[in-house]
Amino acid sequence: MKDSNIKIEKYHLHKAHPEKLQFEVYDLNEYRQKSGEKAAVAHSHSYYQIIWFFEDGGEHVVDFKTYVIKKNTILFIPKDHIHAFDHNLDVKGWLIHFNESFFMHNDVDVFLKYNIFNSQENPCYVIDKETAITASSYMDLIRKELSQRDMFGYEDIVRFSLKSLLINLERIHRIEGDTSLQFNNHYELQFAKYKELIEENYEKGLSVSEYAELLNVSSKTLTTITKNVVGKSASQLISERIILEAKRLLRFTALQIGEIAFKVGFEDASYFVKFFKRHVGNSPGGYRNEVTH
Repeated sequence: MKDSNIKIEKYHLHKAHPEKLQFEVYDLNEYRQKSGEKAAVAHSHSYYQIIWFFEDGGEHVVDFKTYVIKKNTILFIPKDHIHAFDHNLDVKGWLIHFNESFFMHNDVDVFLKYNIFNSQENPCYVIDKETAITASSYMDLIRKELSQRDMFGYEDIVRFSLKSLLINLERIHRIEGDTSLQFNNHYELQFAKYKELIEENYEKGLSVSEYAELLNVSSKTLTTITKNVVGKSASQLISERIILEAKRLLRFTALQIGEIAFKVGFEDASYFVKFFKRHVGNSPGGYRNEVTH
């Protein structure tokens, strides 16, 4: 998944037509046949993507991990993550694309977005036969509504069906991980909102106190929340997001170190090099050589 280009190709959904429904479903086999080798080159999207693979075979790369595809594997790819299909065009399944605006941003939506689409540890899992049948019923309903876009309320049925699908998948995921759903837990919700703010602002160099102010809490409370939910300080989460972006740019582009520093919020490239080395244990240049050779 090496890419020597200066720029990672980024794809958009209905960018020129904001009036369109910000959601699409594709037959995975037809999509792969049409996209050819283009989808096997490292790229990103400005939208969310769900890939449901029906059969065993092949692999899929997301950022720095390679996932072996098993029957009924579902892969959740957040916006801006870098990923690539393998070279197998004969793959079967569903591909769902939808934009940020498709989320309604109530508490459950925020929770789903940051538990399903920002699970760095497990963005990919296999569903059992019973769950696959339930998921298929939601897909049938979504596809039926998409085929009759002149019908009253079709957009809401698609949105609620997607949400129902995600809730069902998250229930199964949590049972497998032996973790209870806690979206009514105040700390969980505040944590999800904090992650959302980091995603929107990590390249601006905001401090913990500035994030806390945006959440209407104190810096101390914010760190209590993050420690409670993931056992990490609020500042650690900011640093991790900056490092993740820096690693992506070092691995997948040929941008100079100074350009990368600027892109992740550093005016001084030498300070960025020290920051990166402190967190990664290697210089940016050393890391690039390590992962691209």
